[in-house]
Amino acid sequence: ERTVRELVDIVNQDPRRGEGHATSLTKIRLDDIALARLALQGLTPEAVPEKGQRVVLRNNANLSTGGTATDVTDDVHPEVAARAVAAAQMVGLHICGVDMVAETVLRPLEEQGGGFVEVNAAPGLRMHLAPSYGKPRAIGQAIVDRLYAHGQDGRIPVVAVTGTNGKTTTARLIAHLFAAQGLRVGMTNTDGVYVNGRQIDSGDCSGPKSARNVLLHPDVDAAVFETARGGILREGLGFDRCQVAVVTNIGAGDHLGLNYITTVEDLAVLKRVIVQNVDPAGYAVLNATDPIVAAMTSACPGKTIFFASDRHHPVMATHRAQGHRTVYVDGDSIVASEGSWRETIHLRDVPITRNGKIGFQVENVMASVAAAWGVGLPWQTIRRGLSGFVNDSDNAPGRFNIMDYRGATVIADYGHNPDAMRALVAAVDALPAQRRSVVISGAGDRRDEDIREQTVILGAAFDDVILYQDAAQRGRADGEVMALLREGLANAGRTRHVEEIRGEFIAIDTALSRLQPGDLCLVLVDQVEEALAHLAQHCATAGAAA
Repeated sequence: ERTVRELVDIVNQDPRRGEGHATSLTKIRLDDIALARLALQGLTPEAVPEKGQRVVLRNNANLSTGGTATDVTDDVHPEVAARAVAAAQMVGLHICGVDMVAETVLRPLEEQGGGFVEVNAAPGLRMHLAPSYGKPRAIGQAIVDRLYAHGQDGRIPVVAVTGTNGKTTTARLIAHLFAAQGLRVGMTNTDGVYVNGRQIDSGDCSGPKSARNVLLHPDVDAAVFETARGGILREGLGFDRCQVAVVTNIGAGDHLGLNYITTVEDLAVLKRVIVQNVDPAGYAVLNATDPIVAAMTSACPGKTIFFASDRHHPVMATHRAQGHRTVYVDGDSIVASEGSWRETIHLRDVPITRNGKIGFQVENVMASVAAAWGVGLPWQTIRRGLSGFVNDSDNAPGRFNIMDYRGATVIADYGHNPDAMRALVAAVDALPAQRRSVVISGAGDRRDEDIREQTVILGAAFDDVILYQDAAQRGRADGEVMALLREGLANAGRTRHVEEIRGEFIAIDTALSRLQPGDLCLVLVDQVEEALAHLAQHCATAGAAA
């Protein structure tokens, strides 16, 4: 003879029973609910039940409360199974647990007055994996097979973009090409986080936290991540691997001297991380004319698509001769090449390049085309996407945005390093102008020589230079950056007039007030959104008054 407590202890000695959900069965508890049920039967834990007496300890028979499970999958009546499926469909769930009460599963519910108790969106799996009685079922495999079609891995296309210059424009253009295919695109860059064309966060969002937020978003079919140095240094990447990694350029580098990254080689090691994490079936898209970038091909687990304006560059020629993928400029067209196959896109059909006159935009387009090719977008989609992308303040804010102001050309750009200045000067040289002026400041966290070099370059290309001080000096003393910029103009070959002005918007207003029809003014903005709005208002007012 044994008491109720002793009988419970015997049952709990079963090695399959444990605490909570750690094992296939849960230990029976003599808690307040059990004591109340015993009292209704005239029993206590110390009572000795009669032989054959049925003792009830719970109001339900769930595994979590000590119950057992019997697999009856092969015996369920088709009508019962159909009703369970209908219940799941009624609440819009693809995978769920359907609890029902019935005398037996061998007959339709209607015949026995049975019914549903609940439809559980997060069902337990223990009773299927390890039933107390009956055949175990591979429920995990069944769920995965239901979620993903045969041959699919549940991943979405991920493109990572890094480099010194051109990252944001390239990321935005790739995202635009994805959208042209009808995909819902999640994109992160230094302007914010965007999902399906809608901005959901603002600021510099080029780090792994923002990337993870995009990957967790339920409405994203493809992801494009601008991947900046700071985020990689802090936390690494926000993804395990990408289908395509794009490195636009390294050049002379940027942000050198910060966070122990002191040389271009250090910077390249950091930027190379995205190439090292390309899927084996994916591609690295690399600038063939930048030796440090081209060398990254050896670190790529997948294949490489090289791009360059010069198709005769040794890296391009070798890669093309080996039958690999390349993207280059041939006359007035961009050409994608693999073996004997060619695809040609006329530059006149790519507005962002202004008929191929803006060299750095041509490079951004080549990188974007290569990325879209690597992902597998149809060429018809790529063409349509390129023709519909304009680098205005909506599509690419602060990226060579061209405006008209009383017959003069105003260009707003966020360039902030010597390589960017060289690219901008080359672009401006392709645009007609009677007189050129530039409005510039400098980021205080750059090296002295990098700040000076910017105005050395601009001094050879612009007649007038207006210097202004950034809103944030980034550790510099008041006026220190302005002094470095002025030093760079000491031996300027073209600049004849230099003026220092406190405040970005005052500097912009001053430059605009001096413009004559046919002039050109390059405004290197600091506060991108605010400065663009300020310029747009002036241009709109001038247009209305004309």
